[in-house]
Amino acid sequence: MPKARVWTHAAFEPETLAVFDNLATVVATPPADSEEWYAEAATCAGLIVSGLHYITGDVMDRVGERLRVVGRPGIGVDRIDLAAATERGILVVNTPDGPTESTAEHAIALLLSLTKRVTLGDRGLRTGQGWAAYGVMPIGLEAYGATLGLVGLGRIGGRVAEIARALGMRVLAFDPYAAPARAEALGVTLVGALEELLASSDVVSLHCPAIPATYQLINARTLALMRRGSYLINVARGTVIDEAALIDALRSGQLAGAGLDVFDPEPAAADNPLFSLPNTICTPHIASYTSASVLRMRMMICAQVASALRGERPTELVNPEVWERRRVTSDK
Repeated sequence: MPKARVWTHAAFEPETLAVFDNLATVVATPPADSEEWYAEAATCAGLIVSGLHYITGDVMDRVGERLRVVGRPGIGVDRIDLAAATERGILVVNTPDGPTESTAEHAIALLLSLTKRVTLGDRGLRTGQGWAAYGVMPIGLEAYGATLGLVGLGRIGGRVAEIARALGMRVLAFDPYAAPARAEALGVTLVGALEELLASSDVVSLHCPAIPATYQLINARTLALMRRGSYLINVARGTVIDEAALIDALRSGQLAGAGLDVFDPEPAAADNPLFSLPNTICTPHIASYTSASVLRMRMMICAQVASALRGERPTELVNPEVWERRRVTSDK
Protein backbone atom coordinates (compact mmCIF):
# COMPACT_ATOMS: atom_id res chain seq x y z
CA MET A 1 0.00 0.00 0.00
CA PRO A 2 1.42 3.45 -0.87
CA LYS A 3 2.46 5.62 2.02
CA ALA A 4 0.09 8.30 3.24
CA ARG A 5 1.16 11.93 2.84
CA VAL A 6 1.30 14.57 5.55
CA TRP A 7 1.60 18.32 4.95
CA THR A 8 3.40 20.52 7.47
CA HIS A 9 3.31 24.32 7.69
CA ALA A 10 7.11 24.47 7.93
CA ALA A 11 10.13 22.24 7.43
CA PHE A 12 10.31 20.18 10.63
CA GLU A 13 13.50 18.81 12.17
CA PRO A 14 14.43 15.28 11.02
CA GLU A 15 14.11 13.89 14.54
CA THR A 16 10.50 15.05 14.75
CA LEU A 17 9.63 13.28 11.49
CA ALA A 18 11.19 9.92 12.38
CA VAL A 19 7.81 8.74 13.65
CA PHE A 20 6.55 8.78 10.05
CA ASP A 21 9.22 6.37 8.76
CA ASN A 22 7.51 3.57 6.79
CA LEU A 23 4.17 5.25 7.50
CA ALA A 24 3.92 8.54 5.63
CA THR A 25 5.75 10.91 3.35
CA VAL A 26 5.97 14.46 4.70
CA VAL A 27 5.79 17.52 2.47
CA ALA A 28 6.39 21.08 3.60
CA THR A 29 5.39 24.13 1.61
CA PRO A 30 4.92 27.75 2.62
CA PRO A 31 1.38 28.32 3.89
CA ALA A 32 -0.74 30.15 1.36
CA ASP A 33 -4.33 30.47 0.32
CA SER A 34 -3.64 29.38 -3.23
CA GLU A 35 -4.68 26.79 -5.76
CA GLU A 36 -1.21 25.27 -5.55
CA TRP A 37 -1.56 24.73 -1.82
CA TYR A 38 -4.96 23.10 -2.15
CA ALA A 39 -3.65 20.82 -4.87
CA GLU A 40 -0.78 19.78 -2.58
CA ALA A 41 -3.00 19.38 0.49
CA ALA A 42 -5.50 17.28 -1.48
CA THR A 43 -2.86 14.54 -1.72
CA CYS A 44 -2.50 14.37 2.06
CA ALA A 45 -4.25 12.37 4.76
CA GLY A 46 -2.91 14.68 7.47
CA LEU A 47 -2.29 18.40 7.85
CA ILE A 48 -0.14 19.97 10.57
CA VAL A 49 -1.07 23.64 10.73
CA SER A 50 0.15 26.65 12.69
CA GLY A 51 -1.97 28.94 14.83
CA LEU A 52 -2.26 31.35 11.90
CA HIS A 53 -4.23 28.96 9.71
CA TYR A 54 -8.01 29.00 9.53
CA ILE A 55 -9.23 25.47 8.79
CA THR A 56 -12.92 25.92 8.06
CA GLY A 57 -15.43 23.49 6.62
CA ASP A 58 -14.88 25.06 3.20
CA VAL A 59 -11.14 24.48 3.49
CA MET A 60 -11.72 20.86 4.49
CA ASP A 61 -14.02 20.35 1.51
CA ARG A 62 -11.51 21.89 -0.88
CA VAL A 63 -8.74 19.69 0.48
CA GLY A 64 -10.99 16.71 -0.11
CA GLU A 65 -12.07 13.36 1.26
CA ARG A 66 -8.55 12.02 1.65
CA LEU A 67 -8.04 14.23 4.72
CA ARG A 68 -8.31 12.26 7.97
CA VAL A 69 -6.53 14.29 10.64
CA VAL A 70 -5.60 17.92 11.34
CA GLY A 71 -2.87 18.59 13.89
CA ARG A 72 -2.11 21.84 15.68
CA PRO A 73 1.16 22.15 17.63
CA GLY A 74 0.20 23.91 20.84
CA ILE A 75 -3.09 24.23 22.65
CA GLY A 76 -5.43 26.62 20.84
CA VAL A 77 -7.63 25.15 18.13
CA ASP A 78 -9.96 28.15 17.93
CA ARG A 79 -9.11 28.62 14.23
CA ILE A 80 -10.10 25.06 13.39
CA ASP A 81 -13.85 24.52 12.94
CA LEU A 82 -14.29 21.54 15.26
CA ALA A 83 -17.95 21.05 14.41
CA ALA A 84 -17.17 20.97 10.70
CA ALA A 85 -14.32 18.53 11.28
CA THR A 86 -16.52 16.24 13.34
CA GLU A 87 -19.28 16.37 10.75
CA ARG A 88 -16.79 15.25 8.08
CA GLY A 89 -15.19 12.54 10.21
CA ILE A 90 -11.87 14.39 10.53
CA LEU A 91 -9.83 14.03 13.71
CA VAL A 92 -8.34 17.17 15.30
CA VAL A 93 -5.35 16.78 17.61
CA ASN A 94 -3.14 19.18 19.54
CA THR A 95 -0.29 19.18 22.08
CA PRO A 96 -1.59 20.69 25.32
CA ASP A 97 1.53 19.77 27.28
CA GLY A 98 3.99 21.17 24.75
CA PRO A 99 4.02 24.93 25.41
CA THR A 100 3.49 24.85 29.18
CA GLU A 101 6.96 25.72 30.46
CA SER A 102 7.87 28.42 27.95
CA THR A 103 4.46 30.10 28.17
CA ALA A 104 4.53 30.10 31.96
CA GLU A 105 8.03 31.58 31.94
CA HIS A 106 6.87 34.29 29.53
CA ALA A 107 4.01 35.24 31.84
CA ILE A 108 6.48 35.63 34.70
CA ALA A 109 8.87 37.56 32.45
CA LEU A 110 6.10 40.02 31.58
CA LEU A 111 5.08 40.26 35.23
CA LEU A 112 8.59 41.08 36.44
CA SER A 113 9.49 43.37 33.56
CA LEU A 114 6.28 45.32 34.08
CA THR A 115 6.25 45.58 37.86
CA LYS A 116 9.99 46.23 38.18
CA ARG A 117 9.81 48.91 35.44
CA VAL A 118 12.48 47.16 33.41
CA THR A 119 11.08 48.03 29.99
CA LEU A 120 10.00 51.52 31.02
CA GLY A 121 13.47 52.34 32.30
CA ASP A 122 15.14 50.88 29.23
CA ARG A 123 12.91 52.91 26.90
CA GLY A 124 13.72 56.11 28.74
CA LEU A 125 17.46 55.62 28.45
CA ARG A 126 17.37 54.52 24.82
CA THR A 127 15.23 57.47 23.71
CA GLY A 128 17.47 60.06 25.34
CA GLN A 129 15.19 60.97 28.24
CA GLY A 130 18.12 60.75 30.61
CA TRP A 131 18.51 59.26 34.06
CA ALA A 132 15.10 59.27 35.74
CA ALA A 133 15.13 60.58 39.29
CA TYR A 134 13.28 58.81 42.05
CA GLY A 135 9.71 60.05 42.08
CA VAL A 136 9.68 60.80 38.36
CA MET A 137 9.41 57.24 37.11
CA PRO A 138 6.37 55.37 38.50
CA ILE A 139 7.45 53.26 41.45
CA GLY A 140 7.60 49.48 41.03
CA LEU A 141 6.08 46.54 42.88
CA GLU A 142 8.04 43.95 44.84
CA ALA A 143 6.88 40.44 43.98
CA TYR A 144 7.66 39.06 47.43
CA GLY A 145 4.50 39.25 49.50
CA ALA A 146 2.32 40.52 46.62
CA THR A 147 -0.83 38.67 45.58
CA LEU A 148 -1.09 37.06 42.15
CA GLY A 149 -4.54 36.14 40.89
CA LEU A 150 -4.76 33.44 38.22
CA VAL A 151 -7.81 33.17 36.00
CA GLY A 152 -7.44 29.51 35.08
CA LEU A 153 -5.43 26.84 36.88
CA GLY A 154 -4.68 24.43 34.06
CA ARG A 155 -1.24 23.32 32.93
CA ILE A 156 0.16 26.81 32.31
CA GLY A 157 -1.63 28.50 35.19
CA GLY A 158 -0.39 25.81 37.55
CA ARG A 159 3.22 26.24 36.42
CA VAL A 160 2.94 30.03 36.80
CA ALA A 161 1.70 29.42 40.33
CA GLU A 162 4.77 27.31 41.14
CA ILE A 163 7.19 29.97 39.87
CA ALA A 164 5.28 32.79 41.57
CA ARG A 165 5.32 31.00 44.90
CA ALA A 166 9.08 30.53 44.55
CA LEU A 167 9.24 34.34 44.29
CA GLY A 168 7.33 34.62 47.54
CA MET A 169 3.99 35.62 46.05
CA ARG A 170 0.64 34.67 47.51
CA VAL A 171 -1.36 32.97 44.76
CA LEU A 172 -5.13 32.94 44.31
CA ALA A 173 -6.99 31.25 41.46
CA PHE A 174 -10.44 31.31 39.97
CA ASP A 175 -11.23 28.20 37.95
CA PRO A 176 -14.62 26.48 38.27
CA TYR A 177 -13.11 23.28 36.82
CA ALA A 178 -10.04 23.05 39.07
CA ALA A 179 -10.00 20.34 41.71
CA PRO A 180 -9.40 21.59 45.26
CA ALA A 181 -6.73 18.91 45.67
CA ARG A 182 -4.77 20.33 42.73
CA ALA A 183 -4.91 23.83 44.15
CA GLU A 184 -3.82 22.58 47.55
CA ALA A 185 -0.87 20.68 46.04
CA LEU A 186 0.23 23.89 44.27
CA GLY A 187 -0.15 26.01 47.38
CA VAL A 188 -2.90 28.02 45.69
CA THR A 189 -6.06 29.38 47.30
CA LEU A 190 -9.16 28.83 45.15
CA VAL A 191 -11.75 31.60 45.23
CA GLY A 192 -15.36 31.11 44.31
CA ALA A 193 -15.90 34.08 42.01
CA LEU A 194 -13.94 36.08 39.46
CA GLU A 195 -15.00 39.29 41.19
CA GLU A 196 -13.37 38.15 44.43
CA LEU A 197 -10.11 37.34 42.67
CA LEU A 198 -9.96 40.67 40.84
CA ALA A 199 -10.58 42.68 43.99
CA SER A 200 -7.94 40.75 45.96
CA SER A 201 -4.97 40.70 43.56
CA ASP A 202 -2.03 43.00 42.91
CA VAL A 203 -1.41 41.23 39.59
CA VAL A 204 -3.97 39.27 37.55
CA SER A 205 -2.73 36.76 34.99
CA LEU A 206 -5.05 35.17 32.43
CA HIS A 207 -4.76 31.46 31.60
CA CYS A 208 -8.21 30.52 30.32
CA PRO A 209 -9.23 29.18 26.89
CA ALA A 210 -10.95 31.15 24.14
CA ILE A 211 -14.52 29.89 24.47
CA PRO A 212 -17.84 31.76 24.41
CA ALA A 213 -17.90 31.94 28.22
CA THR A 214 -14.56 33.78 28.33
CA TYR A 215 -15.15 36.20 25.45
CA GLN A 216 -14.21 39.68 26.78
CA LEU A 217 -14.29 38.33 30.32
CA ILE A 218 -12.06 41.27 31.17
CA ASN A 219 -14.16 44.31 30.28
CA ALA A 220 -15.06 47.72 31.65
CA ARG A 221 -17.07 46.22 34.50
CA THR A 222 -14.49 43.68 35.60
CA LEU A 223 -11.56 46.06 35.16
CA ALA A 224 -13.30 48.47 37.54
CA LEU A 225 -13.32 45.71 40.16
CA MET A 226 -9.52 45.37 40.12
CA ARG A 227 -7.41 47.17 42.68
CA ARG A 228 -6.48 50.64 41.49
CA GLY A 229 -2.86 50.52 40.40
CA SER A 230 -2.81 46.75 39.84
CA TYR A 231 -1.42 44.93 36.81
CA LEU A 232 -2.82 42.60 34.13
CA ILE A 233 -0.96 39.85 32.25
CA ASN A 234 -2.38 37.97 29.25
CA VAL A 235 -0.63 35.04 27.57
CA ALA A 236 -3.92 33.19 26.90
CA ARG A 237 -5.99 34.56 24.02
CA GLY A 238 -6.70 38.11 22.92
CA THR A 239 -10.47 37.59 22.86
CA VAL A 240 -10.53 37.29 26.65
CA ILE A 241 -10.00 41.07 26.91
CA ASP A 242 -12.07 43.99 25.65
CA GLU A 243 -9.10 45.99 24.32
CA ALA A 244 -10.94 49.31 24.24
CA ALA A 245 -11.87 48.96 27.91
CA LEU A 246 -8.30 47.94 28.75
CA ILE A 247 -6.91 51.05 27.01
CA ASP A 248 -9.26 53.24 29.04
CA ALA A 249 -8.19 51.55 32.29
CA LEU A 250 -4.50 52.01 31.45
CA ARG A 251 -4.93 55.67 30.53
CA SER A 252 -6.98 56.48 33.63
CA GLY A 253 -4.57 54.84 36.05
CA GLN A 254 -7.05 52.20 37.14
CA LEU A 255 -4.35 49.77 36.01
CA ALA A 256 -0.69 50.54 36.54
CA GLY A 257 0.24 48.40 33.57
CA ALA A 258 -0.45 45.44 31.32
CA GLY A 259 1.81 42.78 29.84
CA LEU A 260 0.30 41.28 26.69
CA ASP A 261 1.40 38.52 24.34
CA VAL A 262 -1.96 38.05 22.60
CA PHE A 263 -4.39 40.42 20.91
CA ASP A 264 -7.74 40.53 19.15
CA PRO A 265 -7.47 40.30 16.21
CA GLU A 266 -4.12 38.80 15.30
CA PRO A 267 -1.89 39.88 13.77
CA ALA A 268 -2.62 43.12 15.59
CA ALA A 269 -2.65 46.36 13.62
CA ALA A 270 0.62 48.28 13.72
CA ASP A 271 -1.18 51.33 15.11
CA ASN A 272 -2.87 49.48 17.99
CA PRO A 273 -2.94 52.06 20.83
CA LEU A 274 -1.69 49.43 23.28
CA PHE A 275 1.71 49.55 21.58
CA SER A 276 2.23 53.24 22.27
CA LEU A 277 1.11 53.42 25.89
CA PRO A 278 4.02 53.88 28.31
CA ASN A 279 2.60 51.38 30.82
CA THR A 280 2.35 48.33 28.54
CA ILE A 281 4.74 45.62 27.44
CA CYS A 282 3.57 43.95 24.24
CA THR A 283 5.04 40.91 22.50
CA PRO A 284 3.82 39.33 19.21
CA HIS A 285 2.39 36.02 20.48
CA ILE A 286 5.80 34.52 21.17
CA ALA A 287 5.29 33.05 24.65
CA SER A 288 5.90 29.48 23.48
CA TYR A 289 8.42 30.43 20.80
CA THR A 290 11.56 28.91 22.27
CA SER A 291 13.77 26.23 20.76
CA ALA A 292 12.82 23.72 23.44
CA SER A 293 9.09 24.39 23.23
CA VAL A 294 8.90 24.37 19.43
CA LEU A 295 10.82 21.11 19.19
CA ARG A 296 8.68 19.53 21.91
CA MET A 297 5.42 20.59 20.26
CA ARG A 298 6.57 19.31 16.86
CA MET A 299 7.61 15.98 18.33
CA MET A 300 4.26 15.67 20.07
CA ILE A 301 2.08 16.66 17.11
CA CYS A 302 3.90 14.32 14.75
CA ALA A 303 3.32 11.48 17.22
CA GLN A 304 -0.39 12.36 17.43
CA VAL A 305 -0.85 12.49 13.66
CA ALA A 306 1.11 9.26 13.17
CA SER A 307 -1.08 7.57 15.76
CA ALA A 308 -4.18 8.64 13.85
CA LEU A 309 -2.79 7.41 10.54
CA ARG A 310 -2.06 4.02 12.10
CA GLY A 311 -5.71 3.77 13.05
CA GLU A 312 -5.05 4.29 16.75
CA ARG A 313 -7.04 6.70 18.89
CA PRO A 314 -4.77 9.70 19.57
CA THR A 315 -4.29 10.57 23.21
CA GLU A 316 -4.90 14.27 22.51
CA LEU A 317 -8.04 14.05 20.40
CA VAL A 318 -9.79 17.41 20.65
CA ASN A 319 -13.10 16.22 19.15
CA PRO A 320 -13.54 12.75 20.70
CA GLU A 321 -17.11 12.45 19.44
CA VAL A 322 -15.73 11.95 15.92
CA TRP A 323 -13.98 8.70 16.75
CA GLU A 324 -16.81 6.28 15.99
CA ARG A 325 -17.44 7.86 12.60
CA ARG A 326 -13.95 8.91 11.63
CA ARG A 327 -12.75 8.70 8.04
CA VAL A 328 -10.90 5.48 7.39
CA THR A 329 -10.53 5.77 3.62
CA SER A 330 -7.13 4.49 2.59
CA ASP A 331 -4.90 6.54 0.35
CA LYS A 332 -5.08 5.63 -3.30
